[in-house]
Amino acid sequence: MGRIILQTRINSTPEICFDLSTSIDLHKISTKETLEEAIAGRTSGLIKSGETVTWRARHFGFWFTLTSKVIRYERPSIFADEMIEGPFKKMHHTHEFMEDGSDTLLKDTFVFCSPLGILGKIADTLILDEYLRRFLTKRNELIKEYAESGKWKQIMENSE
Repeated sequence: MGRIILQTRINSTPEICFDLSTSIDLHKISTKETLEEAIAGRTSGLIKSGETVTWRARHFGFWFTLTSKVIRYERPSIFADEMIEGPFKKMHHTHEFMEDGSDTLLKDTFVFCSPLGILGKIADTLILDEYLRRFLTKRNELIKEYAESGKWKQIMENSE
């Protein structure tokens, strides 16, 4: 089983960082290289407790579909989502937002496990850990950019 823990310091409030992290629209911007689209469930705006989103994206030259559900939602401190259908045997992502002076510390804990037994474990270690780490880091850098520049207002204006 893979586990990725990232920490990103953002000069903004936990509320803004939380909302940007729950934004389907910002997620689409951060994943344009994988042509990620929200195709079912919540497809725009801010995802909330109990809601699902189904993503279709291209990774490693193949199209994948993944549905996740928000299983914990305590604005502005924490939310968690987990895969309920998709390519992983297991996938759970916890997003925590801690106020630290005038900054917010965003902590991501991403746990995943590929199917196929030992072959999946090898893929997790040799390929997916680094790939997913870069994917999540890029997403957090975009959250940071939007939160610190005021571009977050563009995302929130279009959110429900």
